Amino acid sequence: MTAASGDPGAQHPGREDRLAAFYNQRAVLHPEHPLTPQRVQQRERFIARLKAEGRHAVLEIGSGPGIDGLKFVQAGIHYTGVDISEEQVRIATAKGLNVSVASTRNLPFADGVFPAVWTMSTLLHIPNTDIDDVVRELVRVAAPGAPIAVGLWSGDDEEVINPEDEIQPPRFFSRRSDAALRRIFGRHGEIEEFVTWPEGTGAESGPGAGHWTQHYQFLILRTPPPQPK
Repeated sequence: MTAASGDPGAQHPGREDRLAAFYNQRAVLHPEHPLTPQRVQQRERFIARLKAEGRHAVLEIGSGPGIDGLKFVQAGIHYTGVDISEEQVRIATAKGLNVSVASTRNLPFADGVFPAVWTMSTLLHIPNTDIDDVVRELVRVAAPGAPIAVGLWSGDDEEVINPEDEIQPPRFFSRRSDAALRRIFGRHGEIEEFVTWPEGTGAESGPGAGHWTQHYQFLILRTPPPQPK
């Protein structure tokens, strides 16, 4: 694995503060970010999955301004969201969404309370040193047998500071290959789906402003079933 100078993954405990500062500014400057048609399609498929399985609530990690949250609510799904950015939370709550400021590393919820979890373009900010702990935290708050939907931007297993970010401080990314992503999440449950699609262009492009070779990764992790008593 390659990394930018200064070991960009080793920013904890200040890493989340810097990331929150970035997204606080982005919330003001660019409150809405368009989604690719593939992302929208996967969200609709996930909502259909929840309804088919009788799951009436979802937790979103990295709610942003509430783009996905509104769609869950409109579909009749009870929605809870968390984000580390106070400004993003302010925007989402102004839309009537139940969102609060919280860290993915220490979610303020009891064990097994959410029938499903949704997190898009968020866990790429978690370095490889911490990713297993974070996935364990998602599994902890999810009910046994719950689906956890995860979306990320791919890479060649490198950890970098985004050189294209004009907002300061710039963001850290852990850009994982498909194989690495499968290994990581496969340690925590069963991967039921794994699909990818090309990056897209213009406003729909991902981090790197079109200068990185990447695609979007979407998977559904099924948490371990209830343990027999």
